[in-house]
Amino acid sequence: MNTEKKKLLIELYGEHTKHYVAVDCVIFGYVDGELKLLLYPRSFEPEKGNWSLLGGFVQENESADEAAARILKKTTGLGHIFMEQVSAFADPNRDEAARVISIGYYALIRIDEHDEEKIKEFGAEWFPFGKRPKLIFDHDEITEKALTKLQQKAGYQLVGPELLSEMFTLTQLRRLYEAIFQRTFDPGNFRKKVLSLEVLKRSNKKDSTESKKGAFFFSYIHEKAQEKDIGRIIKT
Repeated sequence: MNTEKKKLLIELYGEHTKHYVAVDCVIFGYVDGELKLLLYPRSFEPEKGNWSLLGGFVQENESADEAAARILKKTTGLGHIFMEQVSAFADPNRDEAARVISIGYYALIRIDEHDEEKIKEFGAEWFPFGKRPKLIFDHDEITEKALTKLQQKAGYQLVGPELLSEMFTLTQLRRLYEAIFQRTFDPGNFRKKVLSLEVLKRSNKKDSTESKKGAFFFSYIHEKAQEKDIGRIIKT
């Protein structure tokens, strides 16, 4: 871009009000039959000390996705985290300090893999989703929309690799789905429908904690799991 054109664009853009752009991350984990949410006490005003999603401002030379990935890495110590954009949140009064437009993301991580020391640095804590404290600004709205987005994903694609161990039983998978959809599923129907998708591979190992006979462990056939529509499951 030549100097004259750049000067013209700066003058044109300069006529408009400047806004801040931030990202807020809804970080989901799963353990013991409960969907968990990672929150931290905000360290600065406004709303200092109150519970908040983890987030930050988009830097000059990064995309919103890159900003979210940076924050997730800094917070959890994990790279290559599954994340998906939820929506933009742009109410003019959402942040009393300034005009801040936030792009919400949800992320799925395995709680047993994240860096606990990094979590402690931020004073962050895991809360059961249904028992989370009230959040600052519009973070409750962001969180609810993130759950809806996760439910939509779970409706057309098997979720679990990001939240369960590599090997899991069908009971463990069903309980994960029950935690995500916040309802119960008939065990027999769930088993039948999941197996009919042919995206799981059964191992010869069993989990003896679920019954005397034991339950076989399964794993994902990742290539197939990405292609299957499982919307039928949530209608049982």
